[in-house]
Amino acid sequence: QVQLVESGGGLVQPGGSLRLTCAASGFTLDYYAIGWFRQAPGREREGVSCISRSGVSTTYADSVKGRFTISRDNAKNTVYLQMNSLKPADTAVYYCAAGTTCFDISRGGYDYWGQGTQVTVSS
Repeated sequence: QVQLVESGGGLVQPGGSLRLTCAASGFTLDYYAIGWFRQAPGREREGVSCISRSGVSTTYADSVKGRFTISRDNAKNTVYLQMNSLKPADTAVYYCAAGTTCFDISRGGYDYWGQGTQVTVSS
């Protein structure tokens, strides 16, 4: 089955850390840029970060710069989102998406989309 599967979400206190994983099955992530998005209840979907196919180029939303780090391990067919210094405003369902380039993904041009993982930041 061809799919993206996110994992690693959970409940964490403010200031804490989580590492999200986006794993591909049924296809090879090497050929795709991978983007992370999030959506909180009542709010629009927000692009969080993206990594190019090679991993050389990364982008971040201003709201997460300096706190989140995206990386990929093509040998494991996996992309990670390390989230540090978490804030209540980071609470959302986080999704990963695979597309040709980060530019395409940012404009809704993706080939695969995961089911999401819930991140809740609360004391």
